[in-house]
Amino acid sequence: MPADWFDAARLGMFIHWGHSSQRGCELSWPMVGGNPALPQCGALPVAEYQATAATFDPQGLDAGAWARSAKHAGMEYAVFTSKHHDGFSMFHTKLSDFSVEHTPFGRDVVREYVEAFRDEGMRVGLYFSLIDWHHPDYPPYTDEHRPYLPNNWPRPSPEQWERYLEFMFGQVRELLTNYGTIDLLWFDGQWEHTPEEWRAAELAKMIRELQPRIVINDRLPGGDYETPEQFVPARAPEGQWEVCLTMNESWGYNPSDTRYKPARAIVHTLCEIAGKGGHFLLNVGPDGDGVIPTEQTERLDNVAAWMSRCGEAIHGSGAGLEPWQFYGPSTRKGDTVYLHLLMRPYETVTVRGVPIRRVRRVRALTDGRELVFETRCAILDQLLNSDPMGELTISVPEDVLDPLATVLAIEIAPNS
Repeated sequence: MPADWFDAARLGMFIHWGHSSQRGCELSWPMVGGNPALPQCGALPVAEYQATAATFDPQGLDAGAWARSAKHAGMEYAVFTSKHHDGFSMFHTKLSDFSVEHTPFGRDVVREYVEAFRDEGMRVGLYFSLIDWHHPDYPPYTDEHRPYLPNNWPRPSPEQWERYLEFMFGQVRELLTNYGTIDLLWFDGQWEHTPEEWRAAELAKMIRELQPRIVINDRLPGGDYETPEQFVPARAPEGQWEVCLTMNESWGYNPSDTRYKPARAIVHTLCEIAGKGGHFLLNVGPDGDGVIPTEQTERLDNVAAWMSRCGEAIHGSGAGLEPWQFYGPSTRKGDTVYLHLLMRPYETVTVRGVPIRRVRRVRALTDGRELVFETRCAILDQLLNSDPMGELTISVPEDVLDPLATVLAIEIAPNS
């Protein structure tokens, strides 16, 4: 089961970064001819895509700046691409020469990331692709294997597969023994082989022996939580779940992709996910020098400003009211219910099915102002019931509306 810290963490930073970021193209997918789910991805010959591994030298890398930006935005954890499908390791590994250690840059990016985020008091996670389109025993993907279609990818011999699994298990072991406590492992690429072929149960057992408190996503079959990608589920999945989402249409740095979501849309997505009890992993894609693009830092700054006003309704919260009680997302902490107003109200908002006599006060998080409210319930309940359930109507003045999302806190006295 997920650790307690993950239960309460609502917002995290996903960081997609690799040698291809120098070129300003998506990680991995261009080498297989693109991906319909990534409309700005493009395509490159395999050799051309992988050529930038030899020139990787991001002198602008400041992992501390990444961590401070995430912390400022109210994020509580992060996930970094230690190795994507292209097989390039962003850490020092004894098992392959295809890594950042053997580039002009040379530094261990995973170590710098882990230490920087840990210094900011954040939980650290690592993305790791089960797929490796470069490894000779996977075997490697070539231009001749295009188009990339189900069951059309290259298949290893039994001997190759045994060698690859030894390599893959070894790299996971390195990540979990060389960098101190790792709080989360975010696997990807599971679709090319079955759980039995991946030896998923054996891998999970090894992981938990090395890091007993770690959280593992479901892309290693049998993991702790679900990972809907690029959309918010209409209904919350059972158990823990996390939405991963890009700010534009790309995971990696892609300067030609200008289809950025407005900051308001990102905040509304956060409200919806938190209101359903989920986690939100918001992606950034640093450029080839290791710097997060301005378009992305501007949105992080907007999220930070909103979280400074309304983060009380996000941090440590759980799902709030039922949909029939309030027309919008809501969260809850103890005896306080938070209404997230994603649309401009018409003078008032109404909540149903609340213990009206125990409502102590209602306040707007934007400026802390207490708001006027009225209550009503069935006449007989009012006469005969000491703790009647009814409806609460709150007056919302125009000048308390938040430019991104207004949040109202309803404080309810405990039932004695």
